[in-house]
Amino acid sequence: MGDIKSHEFDAFLQRSLGDNRLFLVYGPDRGLVSERAGQIAARSGVDLTDPFSLIRLDGSDLQQNPGRLLDEVNTIGLFGGEKLIWVRAGGSEKPLVDAFSLLAQQPSVASFVIVETGDLKKSAALRKTGEARSVISVACYSDDARAISGLIDQELGQAGMRISPAARERLNEALGGDRIASRNEIRKLVLYCAGMEVIEEEHVMDIVGDASAVSVDDAVDAVLKGDPDGLQHAIAKIVASKTAIFLVLQACLKQFQLLDVMRSEMDDKRQQPSQVVASLGRHLHFRRKPLIESALRTWTSQAIRRESSRLQTAIFQSRSRQSLEDSIAMHALLAITLQSARK
Repeated sequence: MGDIKSHEFDAFLQRSLGDNRLFLVYGPDRGLVSERAGQIAARSGVDLTDPFSLIRLDGSDLQQNPGRLLDEVNTIGLFGGEKLIWVRAGGSEKPLVDAFSLLAQQPSVASFVIVETGDLKKSAALRKTGEARSVISVACYSDDARAISGLIDQELGQAGMRISPAARERLNEALGGDRIASRNEIRKLVLYCAGMEVIEEEHVMDIVGDASAVSVDDAVDAVLKGDPDGLQHAIAKIVASKTAIFLVLQACLKQFQLLDVMRSEMDDKRQQPSQVVASLGRHLHFRRKPLIESALRTWTSQAIRRESSRLQTAIFQSRSRQSLEDSIAMHALLAITLQSARK
């Protein structure tokens, strides 16, 4: 059946999965990846509370036992019936790519397989396998303004609450990095405003604005400055506001992706940092531009991409092991901060 576009996914869910058995859900928005993989799992009809029907695997399971995925697919359940093998991995693991390629050639008739992973380049072997007719591929990219607005309407509609235009605009600005984080922020706002007829802008500022806008930027700036104390202070504010620390990882990754583009422009056109920031950083706040220029002088393209990879791994691990989310995020952010300090 091939790729399911983002705007087609809701309609796809309304239909029966039919004979489709293989699903690849990937993209940079790990929250949306997790949410859509869960929705597909729910539509499979498999009892997700039965440990004999639902088998969860991760990348380390396949690295330790390369044949594990095929073994699980071909094993008959203790009490019969269909099975669901749900894999969460980085996407580059050779055992996963090899096993999924074999399944794409000859899908199982008794088992569903959902592979949930991060962003995949067009040239990635797993993504190319996902182009097979036997595989349903679902790409999950960060929500745009329209999608965020729809998410707000959905959550507030379920709660029977209304929101003022100014509050909606402020909330819209604070969301979008990750679907699950965005949904949790809206639910936190709904809980905070319980009993009120209309959510106003000050309510959004009270419960969402500080950590999602200011403190996250403070944390990212501390990382780029190589300031461990500043990072600890910003993270403390975020934790105190009960905002997901994942948002810092997401914001930091976006910053390093921008640095990668800018640094490539510098190298290709032999420009100075100030010239690149003037052309590619027009949206940056004027107070942050000197910091970005300083980072461009000290970080090489190779180093930027290395730390971007570190952040992507941390984002995946934080969504896979949510009980360790704070520790995983702090370990990655502090490591990059110390790299900045050395430079």
